[in-house]
Amino acid sequence: MRQMAWFNVMFGPTAISTVHRSRWRWVLSGAAAASAVGHVPVIEPHLSEAPYMGVLFMVFTAICLVISSAALSRDTTALYSGAAVICGLGILTYIATRSVAFPQLQDDVGNWTEPLGIVSVLAEALVIVAALKGTRSSTG
Repeated sequence: MRQMAWFNVMFGPTAISTVHRSRWRWVLSGAAAASAVGHVPVIEPHLSEAPYMGVLFMVFTAICLVISSAALSRDTTALYSGAAVICGLGILTYIATRSVAFPQLQDDVGNWTEPLGIVSVLAEALVIVAALKGTRSSTG
């Protein structure tokens, strides 16, 4: 039952209207922007070698920029939840592409130390931490 209460707080009807004004919104905003910036240089090469991944990078970059700006103006529980989910998916995708050969991306398998990948994963992990902390604190 306790798990359902957490789910309702994070995704229930008050998730959109509850504004936290947490100081963690600044961390989340900066980390989401850093993640977006980290993906920009790899969009064009991926559009040529694996177009589906290039498009995903463009979408992910746009979403991170929206999260970054939205966190500064209205840091709701829904925003924190969405940011954690999106960045969690980003990290999982990084792990998946380094573990399994995706179509047209076989050369990524085992390439764990790609600098922009590390920067992006660290920024996305920081978004998740800030999102979790931000839902638990208020007042900036």
